[in-house]
Amino acid sequence: MARKPAALKTRARPAANRGAQARGPRKRPASRATGASEDTPYHHGALRDALLTAAETVLERDGLAGLTLRAVAREAGVSHAAPTHHFGDLTGLVSELAAIGFRQFDAAMAAAGAIDAPPLMKAMARAKAYVAYAQAHPGMYGLMFRTERLDMARPSLHEAASASFAGLAGAIGVSRQEQISDEVLSLEQAAAIVRAWSLVHGFTTLLLDGRLTDVLRRLPAGNDAETLLDAMLRSTVARPPGP
Repeated sequence: MARKPAALKTRARPAANRGAQARGPRKRPASRATGASEDTPYHHGALRDALLTAAETVLERDGLAGLTLRAVAREAGVSHAAPTHHFGDLTGLVSELAAIGFRQFDAAMAAAGAIDAPPLMKAMARAKAYVAYAQAHPGMYGLMFRTERLDMARPSLHEAASASFAGLAGAIGVSRQEQISDEVLSLEQAAAIVRAWSLVHGFTTLLLDGRLTDVLRRLPAGNDAETLLDAMLRSTVARPPGP
């Protein structure tokens, strides 16, 4: 007998719902739960930026393998359809993310090289900024050089990557005391650019992968990765052209 009130209460709920429906949708409370419209609670371009921020968070926390459209939507707290709406597919999303990385990367090196110092010191400051950015953003740095995962023809990525290369070419030109175009290079200029890039990129990759640990422990006390890089740069710095 004690169960009857509960049963009646349970049966009464549909009737109450029908009554609410009959009064029209304006009486229904607005839902703000996860999975709601992608316009909530973002406005205009804010959702796109929020998705890219969420993508970077997922990338640095879970690695490239964990970076999926659903993971990004979950991190941003929006509909699973939102990333597709803004970026088309995962390649589109990671390409836009890599473009952000290249812009940050280039800005960090430009700021480091803006010091009032001789060309050698400027070049070394840029190289150290290269390594420092990679250490601070290992996931982003790794993505930027995963060409097979990116759409390099995407305008934003192409522009950002090209600007980064132009900055490198310009820095090598300063160290060589000559003007270097990022469009047309002599063989000697190309060799100088690739030599410097290979040295710093290779060092950075070995450092991030932990492959320099054994080398570093063999160094005299007081030395570390930065002093090792400094010694490498000083011994291989580009010299001005000519005999």
